Amino acid sequence: MEQLGTVLAVSETSAVWADALDLLSSQYYRVLAVRSAAEARSALADAHVDLVIADGDGSGEGLDLLSDLRISHPDIIRLLVLDSQSGLAPQALSAAAIYQFLRKPLDAVQVGLVVKRALETRELARRHRLLSREFKFSGESLGLDGRPGLPILPESQRFEKLVYVSEKMAQLCDLARKAAKTELPILIQGETGTGKELLARGIHYNSGRHTSPLMIQNCGGMPDELLQSELFGHKRGAFTGAISDRLGLFRAADKGTVFLDEISEVSPSFQVSLLRFLQEGEVKPIGSDKTETCNVRVIVASNRPLKALADAGKFRKDLYFRLRGFELEVPPLRDRPDDVPALAEFFAAKHSNVIGRKVLGISAGVLEKLIHFDWPGNVRELENEIRRMVALAKDGEYLTTDTLSPAILAAAPRAPRMNGFMPEGVTLKEKVESLEKQLVGEVLSRHRWNQSRAASELGLSRVGLANKIKRYGLAETN
Repeated sequence: MEQLGTVLAVSETSAVWADALDLLSSQYYRVLAVRSAAEARSALADAHVDLVIADGDGSGEGLDLLSDLRISHPDIIRLLVLDSQSGLAPQALSAAAIYQFLRKPLDAVQVGLVVKRALETRELARRHRLLSREFKFSGESLGLDGRPGLPILPESQRFEKLVYVSEKMAQLCDLARKAAKTELPILIQGETGTGKELLARGIHYNSGRHTSPLMIQNCGGMPDELLQSELFGHKRGAFTGAISDRLGLFRAADKGTVFLDEISEVSPSFQVSLLRFLQEGEVKPIGSDKTETCNVRVIVASNRPLKALADAGKFRKDLYFRLRGFELEVPPLRDRPDDVPALAEFFAAKHSNVIGRKVLGISAGVLEKLIHFDWPGNVRELENEIRRMVALAKDGEYLTTDTLSPAILAAAPRAPRMNGFMPEGVTLKEKVESLEKQLVGEVLSRHRWNQSRAASELGLSRVGLANKIKRYGLAETN
């Protein structure tokens, strides 16, 4: 059964909460348990969380955390747990906008009921906002202030911190969810700024290792000795500057995940060390004669195609085949323009919350320009543009073309696409054949390769359809 939501529990004494958290897990909630506000903020940076339940006694950092979340994560439901005799002032609870507070000792059934009702209430509020927006705006109407009405955007989906609406990203994230449930290494490829690290974080938090550490290392531009030390550790005195023992990320992440970015930049000698670790799970710190084992899931990323590098002899083929247990390709933003409005709105809400500025939305003119731009820096560049626009916007207004960067403002309209498909080729004949191949493939796929039905829909004989399948090299995919 699909998970109903993610609950983050924050308590120094998690044993007191064990029954309640076990019940939530049995009710198909994903439960992340941390011991401090610092750990909670780290988890919130990586995973999409629906509800936070925090201990409000002791140091008081639980209440402070919930107060901060009211600004930084306003969509998260906030619950507070108090001792039976706690006398927190009502104004303190009001400042954090607590949905509900619970008393110790916790009743597991009560906690489950409150969490269920809280998330149901949030879902009803979300649907109310969508309906209100749909009735308030239409493509041809004017807003209340006389501005052109904003387009109704499709509802975005999430894979943790990845936001998308496009079919390409939906397929990628579905595959990532399946990959997360396995123990296989994962290779993530894509241009700089497409969100490869966010995808890796999402995989970790959807895996069976989500309660163990996620360690991240960028391998680009690092000398071998330093990279070996960072990942495998070292003994004191192993080299100049080694003034103490270092555990290394692989051992520090035991039972968790290690994400290695820019893996294409590592040297041949380091590739040998990494291959041995993947095969044997063995770690030998620099300067040590002792070999230790650790259980780590490895995810790597590259902005250069590893297969091409391996074919050219610039990357070990045996390591490439070992790393690609699952191979995920993150498409550039220019190839998924449908995601641009959803991402822009997400970033506008995010950065306006951070600086405490109210932004009513993004004008249709801005969205049109954002969609037309090619975004060589991908999602990272889009976020920087929206953050700059929010900083320049006046409180209580829309983001308009007045604050757009000149390069984006000058972006020419994209060539029209047919249902997201751009015919290939140079001549008219090549473009027509490309379109015919696409249409025949779509009809066959829709009829699950029942050639009689597909031929009937296309107005072809079965022989004619078979000739086109052979001509275009079409094949059924499972």
